[in-house]
Amino acid sequence: QVQLVESGGGLVQAGGSLRLSCAASGRIFSSYAMGWFRQAPGKEREFVAAIRRSGGSTYNVDSVKGRFTISRDNAKNTVYLQMNSLKPEDTAVYYCAAESPGSTIVGGIQFGSWGQGTQVTVSS
Repeated sequence: QVQLVESGGGLVQAGGSLRLSCAASGRIFSSYAMGWFRQAPGKEREFVAAIRRSGGSTYNVDSVKGRFTISRDNAKNTVYLQMNSLKPEDTAVYYCAAESPGSTIVGGIQFGSWGQGTQVTVSS
């Protein structure tokens, strides 16, 4: 079982930047993929980005193309989401997720372990 703790959310003006972090524990971090999802009020949870064990990344191109970057530091057991040029429509609770048996599947990766979420609010 993986335990995940997100941090780095907050209030930022449109055009600004934030970096989210997610610290993992409980399994060998380098052995599984990680992902970021978000859920805005009244909307379904949406895939944002994922990074595989190899370091290869996948993005929800339509919503975050060229603005968000996912990365991982296996020595620190941490995955990051660098968010630039933020827009009000990026406002949501952001969740990190770890590859494990589960019902959420993106790009062939099952995500079954979830953090508690961190709020990101972008003001116009």
